[in-house]
Amino acid sequence: MHVGFIGLGHAGGALAGNLLANGVTLSVHDLDAAAVARFVADGALAGGSPKAMAERCDVMITCLPSPAASRAVLEGEDGILAGIGPGKVWLEMSTTDAAEIGRLAALVEAKGANAVDCPVSGGVHRAATGNISIFAGCRRDVFERVLPVLKILGRNILHTGPVGSASTLKVMTNYLATANLLTVCEALVTMKAAGMDLATTYEAIRISSGTSFVHETESQVILNGSRDISFSMDLVQKDIGLFQKIAEKHGVPLEISPLMIDIFTDGQRRYGERANSDDIIRRLEEATGLSILADGFPAEMVDDQPFGLGEEVVPRSRR
Repeated sequence: MHVGFIGLGHAGGALAGNLLANGVTLSVHDLDAAAVARFVADGALAGGSPKAMAERCDVMITCLPSPAASRAVLEGEDGILAGIGPGKVWLEMSTTDAAEIGRLAALVEAKGANAVDCPVSGGVHRAATGNISIFAGCRRDVFERVLPVLKILGRNILHTGPVGSASTLKVMTNYLATANLLTVCEALVTMKAAGMDLATTYEAIRISSGTSFVHETESQVILNGSRDISFSMDLVQKDIGLFQKIAEKHGVPLEISPLMIDIFTDGQRRYGERANSDDIIRRLEEATGLSILADGFPAEMVDDQPFGLGEEVVPRSRR
């Protein structure tokens, strides 16, 4: 199977690298020519235009920073839609709007190809080792066809239902992760103000009912001072904004979500639109005059779980 991969940023580069490392025939494309060159040096093929890639690849994967970027790659003059045809599959691994993925999927299917709504969750460090989680929204027969590729890309693979269902669930999980981040920031700053040792505070949270995946990863780079989890504030705003839109569409009067959007709007105003998402703790550091740092924590997260082929996660109602 020949896979084409478009989008070699933090997450996309990690995912594409995992395919290449596991012997998949891979063509790549990115606006950053240096990123493409690095992959070619490691054995990938330079893809050329999205159209050319779609013509020769069996599976096309996009992992892009925004719905606008996905639209451009699919609908541009030399886009995927100009080259894709019967028997091909497009996997959208970007975090995007369910309605937009549905619209683009319909255009792909009109060409006789299939579409999979396929976002990932778990962080760049897990994407690099094939231990990330993958949501897949598509017909069951299409899911089974692409499952061998998904098992290389991720450890836990959930068939969520039709196209659009995966994106809906993914923005929900990113909303929860952002809420976790903000409460962790408040907890760390408050414990520092109360005179607690921050390394001890980290462990107290980790071994308690208050722990979370976000704490066990992002708290570490916060305490290190790098605040680099390979995710930026503009991406946070995109995701929590999409979640807010889902709630508004269905008449759910959220209270925490609008406050989170306001907090990150202020963070972007202070530190830059694409500042590290974990820089959001600086608002509380500046308000209190406290420095939330501790020795012994890494500047970036590295996944130490060995690679292994993924498996499908089956909901209890289907077992």
